[in-house]
Amino acid sequence: MSQAHLLRVFDEVDYGMLLLDPQGRILHANHLARHELAQRRVLRACSGNLMGSSAEHSERIQQALDAASRGQRRLLLMREGERDLSMAFTPLSHPLEDDTPTVLVLLSRQSASDNLAVRMFARALSLSPTEEVVMLALCRGLDVQEIAAENGVAISTVRSQVKTLREKAGASSVRRLLQRVNSLPPVVPALRIITPVAHNPVAYSHP
Repeated sequence: MSQAHLLRVFDEVDYGMLLLDPQGRILHANHLARHELAQRRVLRACSGNLMGSSAEHSERIQQALDAASRGQRRLLLMREGERDLSMAFTPLSHPLEDDTPTVLVLLSRQSASDNLAVRMFARALSLSPTEEVVMLALCRGLDVQEIAAENGVAISTVRSQVKTLREKAGASSVRRLLQRVNSLPPVVPALRIITPVAHNPVAYSHP
């Protein structure tokens, strides 16, 4: 597989992915990771290196990176205001191997409803537009009363739609339905609007 095809594969995954060297230099960032860096809410790029939006975040990132460079996996739970971000640091080489250590950083997905596979799931089940709206609302954590209020319909109507949803999905409960949705493959919507950031690691030079 060519490098161009491999980069395209990374961009189609609905998780931010960064490849770092032991010093924190960004060797590659996929579509969603570049978007996260451009937002500069929790993460940012400085002279091509991955940094946090605060000194505390940067220190925690470096500690996780150091551990991953030694072959140890780490999970960071980051928060900046109302923004939560989980980061999984995974070593891609063994510390006893001769190749240069590299670390894969996976970023949490912000909302299951952003996953294109959820809409594909709705099509596969032949959900009506209103049933799809209800399913997406359930994915956002809304309860029946909140969904009814948001859409200006009776609670009994939403309950009926939820029952139909469960029947079409073959799910015994709403919890089981959401488990199925959360287990769908992560697919990036083709038309998602993302702030453009270059693939070239040299371009990660925000102050």
